[in-house]
Amino acid sequence: MFEAQLQKPDRQDFDLVIIGSGAGGGTLARVLAPTGLRILILERGDWLPQEPENWDAEAVFQKGRYVSKDIWYDGKGQPFQPGSHYFVGGATKMYGAHHFRLRQRDFEELEHRDGVSPAWPLRYSDFEPYYQKAEEMYHVHGLRGEDPTDPPSSAPYPHPPISHEPRIQQLADDLRSAGLNPFHAPSGVMLNEANMEISRCRRCNNCDGFPCLVHAKGDAEVCGVRPALKESGNVSLLTRAEVKRLVTNPEGSAVTSVEVERDGEQLSYKADVVVVSCGAANSARLLLMSANDRHPRGLANGSDQVGRNYMFHNSKAAVALSHEPNPTVFQKTISINDWYFGDADYDYPMGNIQMTGKTRGAIMKGYAPLETFLVPGWTMDKIAEHALDFWVSTEDLPDPNNRVTIDAGGHIHLNYKVNNQTSADRLWGRLQGILDKLYLKKHLVERQVYIKNAMGIAAVGHQAGTCRFGTDPASSVLDVNCKAHELDNLYVVDTSFFPSIGAVNPSLTAIANAIRVGEHLTARLKS
Repeated sequence: MFEAQLQKPDRQDFDLVIIGSGAGGGTLARVLAPTGLRILILERGDWLPQEPENWDAEAVFQKGRYVSKDIWYDGKGQPFQPGSHYFVGGATKMYGAHHFRLRQRDFEELEHRDGVSPAWPLRYSDFEPYYQKAEEMYHVHGLRGEDPTDPPSSAPYPHPPISHEPRIQQLADDLRSAGLNPFHAPSGVMLNEANMEISRCRRCNNCDGFPCLVHAKGDAEVCGVRPALKESGNVSLLTRAEVKRLVTNPEGSAVTSVEVERDGEQLSYKADVVVVSCGAANSARLLLMSANDRHPRGLANGSDQVGRNYMFHNSKAAVALSHEPNPTVFQKTISINDWYFGDADYDYPMGNIQMTGKTRGAIMKGYAPLETFLVPGWTMDKIAEHALDFWVSTEDLPDPNNRVTIDAGGHIHLNYKVNNQTSADRLWGRLQGILDKLYLKKHLVERQVYIKNAMGIAAVGHQAGTCRFGTDPASSVLDVNCKAHELDNLYVVDTSFFPSIGAVNPSLTAIANAIRVGEHLTARLKS
């Protein structure tokens, strides 16, 4: 039966069609699978192959083996290749599986140096039960109470925190001695440190930015799509199926068909409910491509908000180098939120700091190919042996002029102007200052050397916005259940719905929201 669910379906009518299989779509499919509803998942990409190259840093970071061949255009019309990944599981196949809840204040209006982060139509308390379910579904490890910005929770993390290796434990101790509150980063991996002989995760250094060769990372394929397919015979998955257009009835009040291109063949499917979950940029693209007489600016776009308020974080990948070696393998176990909402010397939010996977020469060359072009790989490996690796994120604020549009050929044009940079610079300065304070040696030659690489417009892993939810159809695209204001049966369930993005990874909020919307759709379709 499982194999039959992976073939082109022999029917055209479904209760529900889900377009996209990432954190939103894959999770939603799993939530709805037990209902008995006839569900079709349409995935633009294919299964990501399990192959040795999954863990080959040169193949992944330098050659971009798993990056899509898409070409997008910036605000000046210049082409660029986004870091998009089209596979079953979507962008989660390559993410670092850090699963933070947004802070309680992130759901409220919050003043920043460059403007205001708007209040959400729902509050943290509305999401909290679903955050708990999301952490359970995606195998999240952590420890409540270490982080002073931690929002209230109804239960402990489902799994204990991942232990620090010696060099990272030293870093945690040093940060604590300097008055900070480093905490165990919440990570979604299938790790059993008490019984490693039966643990799927091996604590390797091929997690962050790599696909997991042994399916031990909590991604949307492993935690969403596969369980949905295996636990019920009513869910089908069609890969290599790019949705080109959504067609509505003459009144424009409902989607009547989903037009698909697969291996050159034109297909069409119908459903009582259609869910778009293609990622913030591509979900906006699909709605814009589906313009018709009743929706001349694109589906659900009477407010002219579709594609607007694109966000993706002000992020830097930072490497701190010193003479002290760092032999850590699994490095992603510390995070710092002490400056998340500012400090005594700066009244505005700054953001989140976390560790990345342990860098190596091939990864550094992938991040900075021009700067390291003439440096031999073995030299970069030697440098990496002394590296502590950080990811530094500041919230970028929703700006209606930061937007996705399309041209006549359906190509994405992403106009984006950076904001909130003062706060981002302050956060970087705080990290640099604390490391100098902790590890400054007596001799200048031994001083920390910092390498940072700002994530440019092509870094789309944390994309959000473009179809914000709200209570006012004049200023939002979706209602509080993520249904389009203007269409009776169209939902958008990915990070598109975010009115703001906070400064932590958006994945867990997308997963929690998919669970929340799944419960709503269960009630709607089973009534």
